[in-house]
Amino acid sequence: MNIIIAGAGKVGFNLAKRLSIGHSVTVIDKNSQALDRIQESLDILPLRGDVEDVNTYKSFTDQEIDLFIAVTNVDNVNLVSAMMVDATLQVKRKFVRIQKSFFQEQIIEKRLDVNKVIFPLKLTSRAVSSLLKYPKANNVKFFKYTPYKLISIMVSGKTFPQTIDSDFFKIVGIERKKKFFIPEADADVEILPNDLVYFFGDENEIKQICQKLDLDNRLDIQKCVVFGGGELGVAIAQELIKVDREVKLVEKDLQLCEIANEELKGKASIINYKYSSHDIFKDEGLKSADIFVAATNNDEYNIIKCLEAKESGITKVVAIHNEMGYYNLMHSLGIVVVRGPKMSAYNAIMEEIGSSGVVIQKSYCGAKGVVFMRKIFPSSKLINKSIKPLSLKDASVFYIRDNRMYSFHEKIILQENDLIVLFCASKSSAKAKVWIYEL
Repeated sequence: MNIIIAGAGKVGFNLAKRLSIGHSVTVIDKNSQALDRIQESLDILPLRGDVEDVNTYKSFTDQEIDLFIAVTNVDNVNLVSAMMVDATLQVKRKFVRIQKSFFQEQIIEKRLDVNKVIFPLKLTSRAVSSLLKYPKANNVKFFKYTPYKLISIMVSGKTFPQTIDSDFFKIVGIERKKKFFIPEADADVEILPNDLVYFFGDENEIKQICQKLDLDNRLDIQKCVVFGGGELGVAIAQELIKVDREVKLVEKDLQLCEIANEELKGKASIINYKYSSHDIFKDEGLKSADIFVAATNNDEYNIIKCLEAKESGITKVVAIHNEMGYYNLMHSLGIVVVRGPKMSAYNAIMEEIGSSGVVIQKSYCGAKGVVFMRKIFPSSKLINKSIKPLSLKDASVFYIRDNRMYSFHEKIILQENDLIVLFCASKSSAKAKVWIYEL
């Protein structure tokens, strides 16, 4: 594919790094230093220019552009760049990242002919909010074609090794001592203390298992503490308030406290502190919280505050992360990890690129695992077709029929509304993707 990326920041860099493998990628930015850093490490075409200027795109007029991605740090710049590229070039698909949630997705998509609008603040804040419904879970993923959920749980160190079998869910991934693997379908898998286990299936059945595996966290989350009063902290607080939770927001900057109080309309307790002292947990009554969310822009600081929260007695601690290098460390410390805005934007864009009208693609366990999902629609030519199972290491395939999940280990004849679900390690995803697309 021919791809143009507007914006050479962290998200633009990571997208270029991933997409430059097998595709022709051009990154446009005014910042020559940012472009130099990209050119030093990636085989892409850097172009210094104003993404809001129609003249910037004239050198591409004789090319067919498959994908345009606007990921600068300014919403208006991203929107205008999408308009400029549309006026100048023939572009098959356009993705735009938007920080402010007051922009309406449907209006942008319709008026600017944008295929996908990504709201990273909304993605992160809703990921945190989803944990309230699943208090024992580390992460929850929802899917378009099925009510089944992908739910991860950190097994308590107090449990004994055990084997779990159920007709209502499957184990589709385990992270153990920083190594991720996917068990064979229907294999007897021993779950060990401190494992991070990924279950796919009926959420109510998974919830019951989570209560047996996680002996540390509470069954109900009402009192919430958000540490960090920037845009992200406020967005998370807003989501928690929407579901009638008691929220305390902690911020050092007095001006940010005032802005947060105005944004939250006085519905949260705003705590301003002068020093990064551990005493704040005692002095402000934070240690009675059911959940603590560290939502600053500094991953290292988030880890420190989560450790302080755990030391004060809060069992459910969540760190927002934007640096993949800290992912394993957070898990090893018993910290729930939620993708920050930059990671959310990157993953949402990559998942959108990998998906189509036929196949949905999502990543999990810090992108160590990938799930592909294909539905057999009434008009599909695959109906009544016999297909063979996938033979691939580090992969498990299931099919869902009449709200029941079955292991796909022998030939089946596909029926209308069947759902093929494939879980694999990232290193095997290319072969897995070919198989599910070529059914």
